[in-house]
Amino acid sequence: MTLGSGAVSAPLDTFPRLLMHHAQVRGARPAVREKDLGIWQSRTWAQVARETSAFASGLAQLGFKRGDRLAIIGDNRPRLYGAMLAAQMLGGIPVPLYQDAVAAEMIFALQDSGIGIAVVEDQEQVDKLLEVKEQCPLLQHIVYDDPRGLSHYTQPFLHGLDEVIAAGTIHNQNQPDFIQQEIALGRPDDTSVILYTSGTTGKPKGVCQTHHAFISAARGGCGFDGMTEAEEVLSYLPMAWVGDHLFSFAQALVAGFTINCPESGDTVMTDMREIGPTCYFAPPRVYENLLTQVMVRMEDAGAIMRGLFGYFMGVAKRCGAEILDGKPVGLKDRLLYALGEILIYGPLKNVLGMSRIRVAYTAGAAIGPDLFRFYRSMGINLKQFYGQTETCAYVCLQADSRIKLDSVGQPAPQVEVKIADNGEILVRGPMLLKEYYLRPEATAESVDGEGFFHTGDAGFLDHDGDLRIIDRVKDVGKMAGGAVFAPNYIENKLKFFPHVKEAVCFGHGRDSVCAFINIDMSSVGNWAERRNLSYAGYTDLAGKAEVYALIQECVEQVNADLAREPLVADTQVHRFLVLHKELDPDDDELTRTRKVRRGFIAEKYAVLIEALYAGRSTQHIETEVKFEDGRRGMVAADLVIRDVKVFPRAA
Repeated sequence: MTLGSGAVSAPLDTFPRLLMHHAQVRGARPAVREKDLGIWQSRTWAQVARETSAFASGLAQLGFKRGDRLAIIGDNRPRLYGAMLAAQMLGGIPVPLYQDAVAAEMIFALQDSGIGIAVVEDQEQVDKLLEVKEQCPLLQHIVYDDPRGLSHYTQPFLHGLDEVIAAGTIHNQNQPDFIQQEIALGRPDDTSVILYTSGTTGKPKGVCQTHHAFISAARGGCGFDGMTEAEEVLSYLPMAWVGDHLFSFAQALVAGFTINCPESGDTVMTDMREIGPTCYFAPPRVYENLLTQVMVRMEDAGAIMRGLFGYFMGVAKRCGAEILDGKPVGLKDRLLYALGEILIYGPLKNVLGMSRIRVAYTAGAAIGPDLFRFYRSMGINLKQFYGQTETCAYVCLQADSRIKLDSVGQPAPQVEVKIADNGEILVRGPMLLKEYYLRPEATAESVDGEGFFHTGDAGFLDHDGDLRIIDRVKDVGKMAGGAVFAPNYIENKLKFFPHVKEAVCFGHGRDSVCAFINIDMSSVGNWAERRNLSYAGYTDLAGKAEVYALIQECVEQVNADLAREPLVADTQVHRFLVLHKELDPDDDELTRTRKVRRGFIAEKYAVLIEALYAGRSTQHIETEVKFEDGRRGMVAADLVIRDVKVFPRAA
């Protein structure tokens, strides 16, 4: 490729070089779209390259230089993705942070990575940084994209992004070779991004990934599923999450396809229907929420529609996944499925914005086999993949027509997987982290002398070479009777029900399994309203006897399923309670990626665990909660504890 007039040819081994390549070979094609005030606005590859180059020069005039770290905070916005590329053009390192984190949660990452300049979306993010700026003495400049509400802010270190781009444009006119020369200095083994881990077990760690690592992962994934420049992707997941960085940044720059940024988090479903993405990526929680919405709508539908839905979903469950995989299916079922496509599956996919999806992915946590089969039975080519922040989210992939509901596929191209003696999954390949930022001891602990990364997950390779995940190594335990206790496996089965939003199971070293349940306010609230059951809020609804009976039915169905699986038949849930509050990242009970912080919850709610195992029928509890505006309050309740039916192990 050439970087411009007079530039020498160079390999496409860094993200800025890939950007300039697309600007040359497909400059008029849309690189990114953004919905603003209800209208989709497009930017071509040529426009993105030109604006990003100007932004990079503007950053350089603010003092940003090679090796510096640039914080990026906000929702998915084209110019925030551009900020990543601008930093990389100068040899700097973007550090995206979670936009929904409160100010205090950002302090560690800002201090740890030594942020001097931050690029943020809007007034909300500016206010957060102003709140903590005194605790981050290296933070010298804040650049904002959306100026609304900021006209009266007079701090000299605040800069509008348009202002920085304008200054960079003038600089590039005076020094037209500056950006080309900076890009030419880039190397594939330079750190391209620092992504902070969720901090499930302690302080987050900054994962340093190189251009080579992410480009290798992106090329492997694009080649595996045949992604081309014709794809459309909706970019709505947090920019600080490795999954978004792979699908909305790395793969888009490798394949040259278009990413689409929704207007807001509240309009994602509407925007998805309008865009009709061909590739879609979401963690299991999103698929669970979509299923909940479908079930709620069906419960509100008329008797005829409910009957049709139930009948044809039975047909889909019986043969839909097999038809999708090209397996032999009887003529009668094929005809019924075709009719179901016209009456149920097609309209449902259209409502979900999935009519054009060629391939859908899920990762980030284990997805229940029942939930997985639901989507595939409707003809949606949902596939699991497996990876971590430290592996660019790229370890295992599932090939078309080789889908197993209880596995995450086989090792991806160029990736080696082996199982340690203790059952831990070890991986090696070009996608591994360069290091943990300023944490050489942690790096040495994670990557062994043979170059294998220790994932912390427990699993095994089956006879076909497919990887099956059991749970986190630290979470897999033993019941007092010796049975394997895998809490995440049980929790995923519970969360398949639309009425269950979250579940936390306990049982290691004990005679029985007990569970905390969070109800889904939308689903259970709708259920209650249709039965004229009044309630004052979450705590009131969660404590209703009728709601307990509803959840007990779900738990007992899970127990019946577990009884048919020899490995986990002895880990059926014996007792449960419905928590008086929703587990919340703001209360440190979940990570920002909504993973359960099991140890923290066990400590915080120790009195409830004691009550479950002591055989009590009720337990009083008072819990401090944090509100979005920073205020604190107390939630108190007398929680009911219920015994549930367990089933004999199936032959």
